Parts: sequence; structure tokens; C-alpha cells
Amino acid sequence: MNSRHEEFASAAADAQNTAVDGRAARWQSHREERRAELIRQARKAVHRLGSDASMEDIAGAAGTSKSVFYRYFGDKAGLQQAMGEVVLGQMQRRMQEAAQLAQTPREGLFAMVSAYLQMAESSPHVYAFITRLTPGEASAQDAIAASGALGNFFEQITGMIATPMREYLGEEKEAVLVYWPTAAIGLVRNAGEMWLGSPAGGTKPDQETMAAQITDWLCLGIAPALKTST
Repeated sequence: MNSRHEEFASAAADAQNTAVDGRAARWQSHREERRAELIRQARKAVHRLGSDASMEDIAGAAGTSKSVFYRYFGDKAGLQQAMGEVVLGQMQRRMQEAAQLAQTPREGLFAMVSAYLQMAESSPHVYAFITRLTPGEASAQDAIAASGALGNFFEQITGMIATPMREYLGEEKEAVLVYWPTAAIGLVRNAGEMWLGSPAGGTKPDQETMAAQITDWLCLGIAPALKTST
């Protein structure tokens, strides 16, 4: 009898644990879906309202309260981080897909630069929101944590640039392979963000022209311009 009772009790406990695990999994899934939806709504709000939109502005546009956003993301920097992971992940995949179709390292560079500029230009407010800390936010003091998604993004892109260059140059050009991709990322980002923030006008190149210009700077430097001006 005792053995049978123990088996029954064990089976009941297993069933209870399974039910608890099932509820926990459903709750976790619901929370993840809700979080993803809040990020989508926040992205739409920032695209429309601008990168300086407050948490209250974003929550209002999403049809909820800012306390909901604080519950899911902690603060504005947490929302920037979460949105950055989504947007920069999409940007990275787009750049990788573009580079895979290229026939040469230079074509690959142009494809990646062009994809980067296209996505940044498609929503400059969102790009600014995920790449810049907001002055006055308490957690903005922790720049390393707040820029984690961006740092990981550029680290991954650096590796994407180095791979075809290693195949093209060979291991004997180790100094180029170690230092140049990081320097290239700095040039692409700084030139791209300056271009993105420039007012539209006759002197501002279009996206394709700017991508071609940045690629030329990466591959040739400014030597051609210096030669034509002397």
C-alpha cells in the first residue's frame, strides 16, 4: 500500500510540476510577445515623433502608459538598447545578404556600405534613437552598458569586412587584417552619420553616390583627389 501511495503521490507531483512549468512557459511567451510588440510600437513612434521623443510620448503613441514601458525596459536607455538589438540585427542581416552577392572584396564593401546607408536613411530618427544616449537619463552615465547593442553590431560588421579581405590578401598581411577593418568601421560610421544629418540640398550626394565615395575612400584613400588637385 505504501509503495502504491508513493507512486500516486509522485505522479501527482509530476503532473503539478508539469502544469506549473506549462503556465510559466506560457507566461514567458506572452511576456516576450508583449515586449516585441512594445518595441514595434516604440519604433513607429520614434520614426514619426523624432529621436528626442520622451517615454511619455512613446507610450502615448503606443496607446499605453509609460509605466508599462518602464516595467518591460527599466528606463529609456533600456528601451534604446532593446530597440537597437532588433534594428541593428535587421541591418546586419541586410548587409550580410548584400555582401554575399558580391564578386570581389570591393563590391562587397560597396554592398555593405550601401545597405547600411539605406537602412539608416529609411528612418534617421530611429537610427539616432538607438545610437545615441539621451542626456539627463539616469542610466546614460553607463555608456558601455547602454551602447552594448551598437558595440556588438560594429564588432560583427568588422568581422564581416575582415573575412573577404583575409581571403583576398592572405595571412601575410596580418597588420592590415587586424587594424584596417576597425579603422574602416570608424570611417563608414562617422562619414555616414555626418551625411545622414546633413540637410538635403544640391551639395548633398544621394545614397548611392555616398556609398561609392565611402568605398573609394576605403580602397584608395584620398590619393586620387590629391593628384587631380596638384
